[in-house]
Amino acid sequence: MNEELNIDGKSIAPRANNQLKKKYQYVYQWIEERIDKQSFQPGERLPSIRELSQQLSVSKNTVIRAYQQLEANQKISASARSGYRVSHNNTPHSGSKPIPEPGFVDLMALSKTIMGLPVSREILPMGSAHPDTDFPAINSLYAEIGRHSRYQSHIPSHYQLPPGNDKLLQQLVGINRELGVTISKQSLLVTHGAQQAISLSLQAITNDGDIVLVESASYFGNLMLLESLNLKVIEIPASPVSGIHLDALEQALQRWPVKAILINPSFNNPTGYVMSTADRLRFLAMTRGIPIIEDDVFGGLAYQQRPLPLKTLDQEDRVIYCNSLSKTLDSRLRIGWVVAGKYQSVIEKRLLTDNMGSPNLIHSAVAQFLESGKYRQHLGKIRRSYAKKQKLFHKLFTQALDHHPQLKGHYHLTQPSGGFLCWLTLPEHTDGQAIYQQALEHGISVLPGSMFSTNQRYAHCLRLSFANYRDSKDWQRGLTQFAAIIASHASPSS
Repeated sequence: MNEELNIDGKSIAPRANNQLKKKYQYVYQWIEERIDKQSFQPGERLPSIRELSQQLSVSKNTVIRAYQQLEANQKISASARSGYRVSHNNTPHSGSKPIPEPGFVDLMALSKTIMGLPVSREILPMGSAHPDTDFPAINSLYAEIGRHSRYQSHIPSHYQLPPGNDKLLQQLVGINRELGVTISKQSLLVTHGAQQAISLSLQAITNDGDIVLVESASYFGNLMLLESLNLKVIEIPASPVSGIHLDALEQALQRWPVKAILINPSFNNPTGYVMSTADRLRFLAMTRGIPIIEDDVFGGLAYQQRPLPLKTLDQEDRVIYCNSLSKTLDSRLRIGWVVAGKYQSVIEKRLLTDNMGSPNLIHSAVAQFLESGKYRQHLGKIRRSYAKKQKLFHKLFTQALDHHPQLKGHYHLTQPSGGFLCWLTLPEHTDGQAIYQQALEHGISVLPGSMFSTNQRYAHCLRLSFANYRDSKDWQRGLTQFAAIIASHASPSS
């Protein structure tokens, strides 16, 4: 009796002779194609034997045989108690594929156009990377700001010079300690968000036309900073699951005089990846002597434990650590900080001349709020909330996408272990910007992947935020509609 396979909706009956071999080879090829096209990402857990046998309408023994052969060929690896995962060496960038030449960034016009478009009736707010502010602690925070505004009207006007409000510095020392960065308040400089911290750091360690290495995809705000400072960029491909490809990084370092590295290794924006401890140590070893700017704005939003920051693992005092309260409290606060080590004095001079002081009202009020202990309670709540939202959002959205045969098995949606961003990779012919524009007309905001690279490498990708996801009928209808919009662009003829 022949077993019929259901591959991507097509029924295939293997020949009677050599039947078992034919069946498992079909399954082997089905998985291999998705690994090659990065629908299954390096490090990602593959469907269980039971799930895949049901999905492809084959026996469990057929799936087991296919998995065993894939493991023998080092395309996948078995993990204790978690099934099979795609091997990290399965990436089109781990071999000899050339890395693009260093070049200047030209994203300002595109970014201004996309960010400037109004959304009159936003049904699904998935475009911005702003946190959910519907928590009791946020009300307490703004009540504190109100009290400080009344108090400050009775004291003389003055500048708050760098490094910043003393009480705020002391509270930030505690926050950094919980993130794994043990410092004194003399090591901190308070900035106007992490963006200013990164900008000042780049200005301190680079000159006009220098080469800066970044992971790809990379946060468009950081790319725009590099553009404004007239710096050249090398984009090193990164897995949306495990991060920057270290073999490609090594090739780039051997070929070009890299002056600095800007990296976001924990719950990366836009993909959500986390670099493992082993990869962090290897990364530091192979980049020895090169200044590194570590963007850790999502580092406080780990659902469980996360690897130590590069700053903590650094033995050369060359990692500049940048963070903020924008993702854990409210992006409107614009409170960031930088731990610059040996670069602190030059950054402090630039901070003083740029600002001539910090916003006293916000700094003193936030310091008082942090001192109350409400921030730590708030962190626990939002971590649990985002972890729950990630699971619900992923389940609902993948169900909506899988409803369309042209999408099922041909996309990859990341499942981050922290933060509130995920990355959707669609078939390569798909126009993410066209999807973005059509979705916007229906009140659905997302960001096209073209914003996260200096070229069109991610034109078939989308960045989504689930920060404001709600388990409601509006979100169910909205994601169903969004999946239909994506499906309309997913056919090669569309």
